[in-house]
Formats: sequence, C-alpha cells, structure tokens
Amino acid sequence: MVWMQVTRFEDLIAWQKARELRKLVYGASANQLFCKDFDMRKQIRSAALSVMSNIAEGFERNRLPEFLYFLRVARASCGEVRSQLYAAFDEGYLTDRGLEPLLERTGEVGRIIRGLENSLQKKLGTRH
Repeated sequence: MVWMQVTRFEDLIAWQKARELRKLVYGASANQLFCKDFDMRKQIRSAALSVMSNIAEGFERNRLPEFLYFLRVARASCGEVRSQLYAAFDEGYLTDRGLEPLLERTGEVGRIIRGLENSLQKKLGTRH
C-alpha cells in the first residue's frame, strides 16, 4: 500500500491493542455470573471481536477510503464495548476493580484507532 508503510494488519498497533482488548473482554465475561446472561455475554464478546476484525477487514481492502470507513466502525464497536462494560457493572457481573482496567483499555484502543484515522485522513486530504 502506497499510503502505508505497514504491509500486514497484524503489524498495526491499533489491531494489536484491539486483540488484547478482545482477550480481556473474553476473560472478564467468563465469570460465573456473566455466563448466565447469555445475551449480554454474546453481545460484548461480539463487539470486542468486531473491533479487531474491522481493522483487519478494512486494511485488507487495500483502499484508503474503505480502510477509514472500517476504522470508524471499529472505533464505534470500541464504544459499544465500553457501554456494555457499564451495563455489566450495573448488573453486578464486574466489580469496580474489574471495570476500571477494561474502561482504560477501551479508551486507549479508541484513541489509537482515532490517531490512525487522523493520520490516514491527512494522506487522503480530508477530515471527517
């Protein structure tokens, strides 16, 4: 890709951090209380998986406008995970101690994705 020096999505920090987030979410949602709420567990896991998957899918399309679109979708999924973390906390599936690092990680991943978006938008010559 002329517009990127990275040749594999696996080398993107955004994807690496999203992968770590997915693993943390899967671990947090494996506790006994969380496991009983099948819908919430499935939804939060799906959203976490979506973050890393959309980064990869957009990258593999090999077109900057499409990659930017998928980065926005990935960032939105990151927000969805964050919202669902609050819901899980409200239901008692997560403690304060369990919630805080996950919220920090979703914030970090969202900022990294946003930074990548901004960098790529400059290459495209547009701002969204």
